Amino acid sequence: MTALPTDAEITRSTVAAVRPQPLGTFPLPLGYMLIPAVSTTGADTEAVRLALLAGNVPQDWPDGMAAHELALAGDRTAALAALRGTDPVTRYNRFVLDPDSEDVDELRSSLGEFGTLVDLVLFVLGRSDTPPEPGDTNGELAAVALSAQASQALDDGDPSGAVALLERAAAAAGPDSGRLQGVLVGAAASICRDLGEPDAAQRLQQALRLLDGADGLRIGRAELHLNLAGLLHEQAEDRPDLLAQAIPHYHSALQLVLRDEAPLLWAATHANLATAYLTMPMVEASGQLRLGVAAQSLRSALKVYTRETYPEQWASVQLNLANSLVYTPSKHQADNLVEAVELYEGVLEARDRETDPLGRARVLANQGNALAHLGMFDQAKAKLYESRFLFEDLGDVDSVRAVRGVLDEIAREHALARTAPEPD
Repeated sequence: MTALPTDAEITRSTVAAVRPQPLGTFPLPLGYMLIPAVSTTGADTEAVRLALLAGNVPQDWPDGMAAHELALAGDRTAALAALRGTDPVTRYNRFVLDPDSEDVDELRSSLGEFGTLVDLVLFVLGRSDTPPEPGDTNGELAAVALSAQASQALDDGDPSGAVALLERAAAAAGPDSGRLQGVLVGAAASICRDLGEPDAAQRLQQALRLLDGADGLRIGRAELHLNLAGLLHEQAEDRPDLLAQAIPHYHSALQLVLRDEAPLLWAATHANLATAYLTMPMVEASGQLRLGVAAQSLRSALKVYTRETYPEQWASVQLNLANSLVYTPSKHQADNLVEAVELYEGVLEARDRETDPLGRARVLANQGNALAHLGMFDQAKAKLYESRFLFEDLGDVDSVRAVRGVLDEIAREHALARTAPEPD
């Protein structure tokens, strides 16, 4: 951590800022702070500007830039305390952290070409309902203004308009602000996915190429990988070959983030990776290995998805884990089946007959099947009878037929047991 400058060190009355600035790539507040050409102590800041522009966290912060380092670490109070200069850039950075600290009209005027950022910050922080106009600005300044307009369009229920504005923003950013361009292309791609646009996958792939190597933006990159994997996973219903293309993106997302950094993203990736593995056809020996990997991913997801905090996700993952234990070949198959029965029981407590009869019926059918494999036929029949009743009530003829098939198999097992010769 760099030391705070003394009053004697803060001698500059005007601090210039070199363009392009690394705006709009990192989260607030750092994402809208300006990098001065030199720090308030006179230290050169070019290495910091270039690192942030490349989407990386600087290895070393020069003297006089403690505020930026503290802002990135999330310590807003300490960052404000470090901003003790009176030059326009320092005052603007203080304004980003505390919008009540400056006269906005005077600050806008003193910032020159960067003045539009004052209106951008007011809009982003909810102090203004009107996003800034790019006006005569260009490059990254025009890009972040257009991005704010895209956010407004999305809030107004105009996703197609938002995509068009993001495309203009990405074009304005250009290769000089390639990481910002990647963030903007990724945002447009995510909207296109929600709209069902056929080029959404290509857009997501373009965004990932633009952000490749941006280690400081790992969470954003992981989100794009998960988004692309999910899209390919959905399309695999019609094109099964796409499932194999989705799985590497799930793995890429997991390689980029840790559970403590983005727990929900991490858990969702594990859960979806497991689902992909469970739905892949078992055409070779490696298929059994995939089932084992799926079970481990589901157990990982349950470290985040608890019954108390995320009941819907918990129930879904719990059910998939139980199913994987039933169908994964193992030397400890009986133990797996016992665990599966217990997992099913937990899900049943969350799915009652009134609110989710179909979900309850499916869990009962799976649990009954597991109990039958354990030879616990009386308990199995009780679960299967309830499940059949619910399926009949819902008019699910195929499921009724499947449950009857298991009940018939149990009846045959009983008959064989009765006719088997007594041991000598």
